[in-house]
Amino acid sequence: MAIERTLAIIKPDAVGRGLAGEILSRIHAAKFQIAAIRSLRLTKAEAEGFYAVHRERPFFGELTDFMSSGKAVVMVLDAEGAIAKWRDTMGATDPAKAAPGTIRRELGTSIQYNCTHGSDAPQTAAFEIGYFFAGRDLV
Repeated sequence: MAIERTLAIIKPDAVGRGLAGEILSRIHAAKFQIAAIRSLRLTKAEAEGFYAVHRERPFFGELTDFMSSGKAVVMVLDAEGAIAKWRDTMGATDPAKAAPGTIRRELGTSIQYNCTHGSDAPQTAAFEIGYFFAGRDLV
């Protein structure tokens, strides 16, 4: 399997609850390499741009309000099969349905407050990584 890149976000709910270190520890334990990392606070417009694919969905306003409500940590993770591997590490979107041992199962509190985001496909990863990081930012 080839080395792949994915975008990972530690969402404002997790940062606000002091869980960034725990999530970073799990990233290291899962043997991801962090190619780029930054702490930021999205503006409402930036959140809307990032989640533009969901603009017509009923949850769009709530999602973008939430994602612009506090600091987040955005990262580019490298690993063999990084996209699927990160999604497995995070667990299902709904913490109640996530597998035992996953980040969302153990740390998430609801579908919205599920601590993490990850790209779902190579094309999505390329867009999402480019949204936050210029090529020169990636090591």
